[in-house]
Amino acid sequence: MSEVLILIGSESDRPKMDGAVARLEKSGVGCELAVVSAHRDPELLAARMAELDRDGVQVVICAAGMAAHLAGAVAARCVRPVIGVPLSAGALQGWDALLSTVQMPRGVPVATVGVDQAENAAVLALQILAVGSSERREALLAERQAERARRAMAAKQA
Repeated sequence: MSEVLILIGSESDRPKMDGAVARLEKSGVGCELAVVSAHRDPELLAARMAELDRDGVQVVICAAGMAAHLAGAVAARCVRPVIGVPLSAGALQGWDALLSTVQMPRGVPVATVGVDQAENAAVLALQILAVGSSERREALLAERQAERARRAMAAKQA
């Protein structure tokens, strides 16, 4: 069962999203990464959205560059939280993707992280999943405290 579905617009986006997969797996959250283009294969996207309940998906992360309509197309087809990751590409290096992802019409929101911020998208997905689980909330707090301690130790050694 995959609680988080990660959709990317093309195979070339995969390396930029490896951090999200690794972060979710580190936390023991099942995830699936699939290539689905909102523009090239809208029928496949619609079919994938129809399978969310069957697959147990709770949160969808969408990553795309340039026009970056994937997150919006997903948000229009489901009522699960959708997290958009604009990817750097083309002459504008992700600014066009950022604006395409964040500027959604009323009633079709997409939570958006910064350009190429795959790991932040995973952390946001973990926080969403933790809303209904004190165990997950405590695990996230413990990870955050451990990271702060690690950074403090590194600063002392520098």
